Amino acid sequence: MTAPDHGLGPGESVAMTEVARRHYLGGESKIDIAREMGISRFKVARLLDLARELGVVRIEIVGPPGIDAEKSELIREHYGLGQVVVVRTDSAAGETRQRVGRATAGLLAELITPDDVLGLAWSRAVNDMVAHLDEIPSVPVVQLCGALVVDGEDSSSVEVATRAARVSGGRSYVFYAPLILEDAASAAVLRRHPAVRQALDQASEVTVAVVGVGAWRPGASTIFDACSQQTRDEGTTCGIAGEVAGVCFDAEGRLVDTPLTDRLITLSREQLLAVPTVIATAYGENKTDAVIGAIRAGLVSSLVTTTEIADGLIAALGNSVDGTAS
Repeated sequence: MTAPDHGLGPGESVAMTEVARRHYLGGESKIDIAREMGISRFKVARLLDLARELGVVRIEIVGPPGIDAEKSELIREHYGLGQVVVVRTDSAAGETRQRVGRATAGLLAELITPDDVLGLAWSRAVNDMVAHLDEIPSVPVVQLCGALVVDGEDSSSVEVATRAARVSGGRSYVFYAPLILEDAASAAVLRRHPAVRQALDQASEVTVAVVGVGAWRPGASTIFDACSQQTRDEGTTCGIAGEVAGVCFDAEGRLVDTPLTDRLITLSREQLLAVPTVIATAYGENKTDAVIGAIRAGLVSSLVTTTEIADGLIAALGNSVDGTAS
């Protein structure tokens, strides 16, 4: 026993253990312990310090189930984000989607207030989030982009916004139009349609948005998958690394215009950049570069993601210790 090195006799060793038990297990204050045991509160504090030094008391911090709190905080700090939630992905792909959706819904419920206007872009991850949305304040809900038919998904951008508005009890601003048009002229005509114009104008009022992050590769972006091979190649030639609600960017975070840009029915890059709180949700393989690009582009203020993507974000930091991403 190392107690003699600290000048503790047998009696004081017993007192130290009792003080620790009362304080850490019983929740008693140092003043109450001092009064009950007939010693000074300064001695109580000294005995508590010694209890930790000697290993009589061992403190273990256990993060919330299913969430890697340590990685979440590391990414939040080094990438300058408001909130980050890293969902542990030690399960099947379907269960991972459900966990990410649940976590995103929980973060939205924490951040949104009755004074906000909620905007929702289409993505599989946003659809998953709305499926787990139980309660949010009564706020307007704005559809941020047109509809896209996705194999294996039973929802569209209209339904996502409508379901969220039902949970909220607030007004919904929706429009029935495709996300991608055949040419820029058709898209320009459609944007002038009163319902489309009203919803897209309302996007300028959005204060909290939830978006997915798509990587410019097969299976990692619903927009990429819906485009022709020529359009995909044009995007690759322009250096697109990913997209958020159809706003494209490269790996360095530079916003990228392509022939596709004018064919999309979605909010503008200026509108998206002006939203104070943008919660991005991302899962799946090989999305690290796209998530980093979205953060560098200023399109993301908070992030919900998976262990795999988080590990990639941390690896990209290298030996950085100055609070900035490499």
